[in-house]
Amino acid sequence: MYRNTYIEINTKNIEYNIKEIIKKHNNYKYYFGVVKADCYGHGDFPVVKSIINAGCNYLAVATLEEALEIRNIIKDIPILCLGIIDSKYIPICIKNNITITISNIEQLKNININNNSLKAHIKINTGMNRLGINNKEELNKVISIIKKKKITLEGIYTHIYNSSNKEDTLKQIERFELITKDINLNNIPIVHIYASEATDLYPKKDYINGIRLGLAMYGLIDYKDIKFKDTFSLYSEVIQINKVSNEIVGYNGIYKANNNEYIAVIPIGYADGIIRKNTGRNVYINNKKYKIVGNICMDMLFVKVDNTIKVGDKVTLIKDNNHIKEIAKYLDTISYEILCSISKRVPRIYK
Repeated sequence: MYRNTYIEINTKNIEYNIKEIIKKHNNYKYYFGVVKADCYGHGDFPVVKSIINAGCNYLAVATLEEALEIRNIIKDIPILCLGIIDSKYIPICIKNNITITISNIEQLKNININNNSLKAHIKINTGMNRLGINNKEELNKVISIIKKKKITLEGIYTHIYNSSNKEDTLKQIERFELITKDINLNNIPIVHIYASEATDLYPKKDYINGIRLGLAMYGLIDYKDIKFKDTFSLYSEVIQINKVSNEIVGYNGIYKANNNEYIAVIPIGYADGIIRKNTGRNVYINNKKYKIVGNICMDMLFVKVDNTIKVGDKVTLIKDNNHIKEIAKYLDTISYEILCSISKRVPRIYK
């Protein structure tokens, strides 16, 4: 942390958020902590351990690489890979107790085993049209092949693509029930449909016994009756202040200072995940708002300040959850992207 630029992660608040969710939605058996993309940019093992300590009894990742990183340290927690894993890597999954997702027949046909050592969850495509089994006939074939190959069918799930839209969500649930009509869902050990937002918006179905928690663990989903705590802040410092009059500041000359402007230089840039579209949005120095000006550089950016700011003053580039939402709105994106964009070049400090 030699440039005094870092992310502060509050693991106690992560635990608090999860415990509050589980307390409110305590009628599920399985609580999946979705820890893909370095726990949505929060970092790795200290966060994963906090998620487990808070009550999540299953983890979900996007890739086999992510699963193996966790498995090398945490040996006993079950891990589901949500993405498709090439059949040639199935022995690695078996060896490391990684549960796979089956999304189509061709993927399944390429898996060559004849024992019950491989655990799998079937994904149903209910409208997002990304991954998943598309209809009842295809699902019946998949289950038949799973039985022949003696794969252990541990779970079945789908993904709600627009939780805030009740009509869309209810259509997806209806489609899930239609596609799975020929099987008894109560005989499937784990059935999970809802993720963070849908968990709080829709009542539990009798056949659902698992939920997937992602952004809610970090307090960035609004829940009724829960006041979540902040978990993610990004800091740097002022390394130089230039007094500029009627001159250009930064690349391409997009910003020209007026008379006697104070321009602070901050050692963080687009290589760290503060992309150039952040120009114009607010940061905080000494609890006061200041704006980023000029083109953001690879390793530095400029902030227009006043004469109260000194070299060495702490700069808050991401303050709290409300600030994250404000930044996402400014950049015309979502909170997920703000968190995941901060590169591994920025150290994570845990408290």
